[in-house]
Amino acid sequence: MHSDVQTELSVADRVASIGWYQSLRLPGGIRTPGSFDTEDELRRLPFPSSLNGRRCLDVGTAEGFWAFEMERRGASEVVAVDVSNAANWDWPGNADPARRHRYDRERPRLDGFQIAHDALRSNVQRLDISIYDLSPESFGEFDFIFVGSLLLHLRDPVRALSAVAGVLRGELLSVDALSPPLTVMHPLQPVARLEAHGYPMWWAMNLQAYRRLFDVAGLEMLAGGWPFVVKPGPAHVIAPGNQGSLYRRLRHVVAGRVGTVHSWVRARRQA
Repeated sequence: MHSDVQTELSVADRVASIGWYQSLRLPGGIRTPGSFDTEDELRRLPFPSSLNGRRCLDVGTAEGFWAFEMERRGASEVVAVDVSNAANWDWPGNADPARRHRYDRERPRLDGFQIAHDALRSNVQRLDISIYDLSPESFGEFDFIFVGSLLLHLRDPVRALSAVAGVLRGELLSVDALSPPLTVMHPLQPVARLEAHGYPMWWAMNLQAYRRLFDVAGLEMLAGGWPFVVKPGPAHVIAPGNQGSLYRRLRHVVAGRVGTVHSWVRARRQA
């Protein structure tokens, strides 16, 4: 009994020692204080209820919420990939080194993944690679792949999805952020706005642009969800009010208080 209490306290202390991007439930009633409420997000997605016997891949895993959920739902093998060092992220060319250093300092996601991995006694394998480097020769193929809130952060989302298509033998579930104004103003035309304002957010896409990505990347869309809000978690920080345009400042405030608009797509590789 004493040993169990000590273990729970140790996990709680480790959780409290870093910042968190995702909200995970760990043994002992511990919940990580993520920037986003990933548990609520899960309830809004067509995530498979069972992954028994399937080989699964979580791309852009962060602290591993989706990878551990795959494992919990019976996957035979789960591989989680991400790029740990912010200096190796797909940054715009105008990003200054100080901003990169700040992201490295404030978002120690590899530490978070290891804390959760240890607490859950998980067998998920984490690899430090970019989505662009996925290949069937190096990693084989997967029955189920999840790509969460990543495409807006990539210079070339089509190339990224093409790499995913190359290792997909089953189904892909993607979820990503949308621009509400562009979706309302252009309900039928695919439209994206180039952001690239010094930190790793390249694109603001409307719903049609997001859906069109899959076809041009060699994927067949099976179903697409309507926009929904990913709620902020207790660790979400509203950006300082003096950064960027009035619209961008307002968007940060809304995201911090209400949430960020997302949508999802289920897809498979084109025949």
